[in-house]
Amino acid sequence: MSGRDTMVTGAAGFGGVPATHPDEVVRVSGVSRTFGRGEHAVHAVRDVSFTADRGELVAIRGRSGAGKTTLLNLIGGLDRADSGQVVVAGHEVTSAGEAELLRLRRGTVGFVFQTFGLVPILSAAENVGVPLRLAQVPAAEREQRVAVLLELVGLGGHAAQRPYELSGGQQQRVAVARALANEPDLLIADEPTGQLDSETGRSIMDLLRAVVHARGMTALVATHDPALIDLADRALVLRDGRLVDG
Repeated sequence: MSGRDTMVTGAAGFGGVPATHPDEVVRVSGVSRTFGRGEHAVHAVRDVSFTADRGELVAIRGRSGAGKTTLLNLIGGLDRADSGQVVVAGHEVTSAGEAELLRLRRGTVGFVFQTFGLVPILSAAENVGVPLRLAQVPAAEREQRVAVLLELVGLGGHAAQRPYELSGGQQQRVAVARALANEPDLLIADEPTGQLDSETGRSIMDLLRAVVHARGMTALVATHDPALIDLADRALVLRDGRLVDG
């Protein structure tokens, strides 16, 4: 192993995969994904390669249908690539079994979606605590961590409110807090501001940037809003499933 190669150790059940440098969290190498066959085939992602480092917020932009969601799903283990390799925090995602992918999604990767995805009958605090319950975190520790996360996203005074009692921006902040609950290495956000007005959307992007830089995480954020792209550390452009120059 060369001096710049680092073996990143993963959670139990994952094999270590050499990183090209110590800060690398995401490595996508020649990844492709096609849906359907023959003349009806849709080449959603075509031979995509890039890396993302710890403490970096990377925007992925492109028109609707460009392949942004498919690419994020491949990286987060929600879908499987037809070819190529995805490595996240030393975990080889592409060939991982279902049990390994479940551990990846519960501990290594946090997800924020456009539709918030909150459980309507649960309070803000209970929604944030769901991943901690699944991880069997003791109640006292869980409550403390939930309180810290809600303060982090500016909702310390809204812990007992249910989603219907919160604005869209507040609901998305709860979703961000929930995604951070298990202290993931990678945060994946798919159009997280798509249902919000421009001012609220910018505040959510500001929050994501602040969290990424403060906690040394990595974030991949799909968006088509130029104002939000400017807040990222760098941007990748997808067109017809391929990475292109901006």
